[in-house]
Amino acid sequence: MNAPVFRRVLALLGDLRLAILLLLVIAIASIAGTVIEQGQSLSFYQTNYPEDPALFGFLSWRVLLALGLDHVYRTPWYLTLLVLFGASLIACTFSRQVPALTTAQRWQYYQEPRQFTKLALSTTIPQGSLKELATALSAKGYRVWQTDNQLYARKGMVGRIGPIVVHASMILILLGGILGALTGFMAQELIPSGETFHLQHIIQAGPLARIPQHWSVKVNRFWIDYTDAGDIDQFYSDLSVLDAEGQEVKRGTIHVNQPLKYGGVTLYQADWSIAAIRFRLNNSPVLQLPMAQLDTEGKGRLWGTWLPTKPDLSEGISLIARDLQGTVLIYSPKGEFLTSLRTGMSTEINGVTLTLVELVGSTGLQIKADPGIPLFYAGFALLMAGVIMSYVSHSQVWGLQEKDLLYVGGRTNRAQLAFEQELVAIARELASQSQTAEVQA
Repeated sequence: MNAPVFRRVLALLGDLRLAILLLLVIAIASIAGTVIEQGQSLSFYQTNYPEDPALFGFLSWRVLLALGLDHVYRTPWYLTLLVLFGASLIACTFSRQVPALTTAQRWQYYQEPRQFTKLALSTTIPQGSLKELATALSAKGYRVWQTDNQLYARKGMVGRIGPIVVHASMILILLGGILGALTGFMAQELIPSGETFHLQHIIQAGPLARIPQHWSVKVNRFWIDYTDAGDIDQFYSDLSVLDAEGQEVKRGTIHVNQPLKYGGVTLYQADWSIAAIRFRLNNSPVLQLPMAQLDTEGKGRLWGTWLPTKPDLSEGISLIARDLQGTVLIYSPKGEFLTSLRTGMSTEINGVTLTLVELVGSTGLQIKADPGIPLFYAGFALLMAGVIMSYVSHSQVWGLQEKDLLYVGGRTNRAQLAFEQELVAIARELASQSQTAEVQA
């Protein structure tokens, strides 16, 4: 790419209007990704976004899937928007902010009184002293350069650096988003107590994501704490991370808002279920039957199983449970309620003694890996620092001593009133000192 073409591309990317347009489109896409459920099944979108009537008259499940609105943050067009916006920020930084900083670092003395008339604030002080002006400015935090009859002072250079820091922070945040979209993944697992699992049920994964298979997780125990009213207070999972040889390398108990992290992967407590029921029939060993969640049409969560009470399976009972507090409801094949049974208790049904040993819970885990998160955190920390830096005023003051007159003038890029008050106070102090010196003389 030759120099003229490169400059035109740089000017186009650095155009503020383009940056605002890109930011607006990214914001709209992000809102869509927040409002529209991400990563759901095809049947979910067909049910919630039918073709007739389509949402807003056009947004059906076919349009939604065609545009990738079911996984907005991983679509090529969304990542392209992030890249373009990042390129716009970089172009603006090097074409506008860096030159502005370089210009601010350059300075020169004012050598003619007429130069002070171009400043927003200037005055003359009869019998004023350039040395006293330098002292007063130094006391206010200015850095001062001075010759015999000329002075230049400035402070707040960090305010010129602030916009560059803000741009750098936004670029870091964009890089974090791109890295997470390309290499991150999310999985969901529903594991009974005592079981060990590898990551298998991947819900979302970037094209460069690497799913770890050299370690596994064992659910040592899952349990739920209930309130006195019988409602769920909190549910817990005691997890162990095992290496390829099955040795424990990390262990922790997780609950909602308290995950376990290992190898860049975070395991969250997300859900629970009843996996199985363990029982005895007469004097048999402990037996186990799986339990399945029943369709209650949104009227609560119930799990059930069928237990044969005769070897030929000609008779049996239905066992229903609603939680892990240890109570099971028993129903006849005709749906008649027979009795309830708690953990450790026994009852006789159809000539068989049934003893309830325990209800086995399953922990629902959401497992995420997002390598871009450190860049996000660094970017937001840098953004806050850059915003604070940007509020610092960059102020400049010039002075010129000519015969019995001291010319003083200055300008600032923000907080104009405060700067004027500061410079007026200095001028009054110098005028007062000159009058005092004249009277003494």
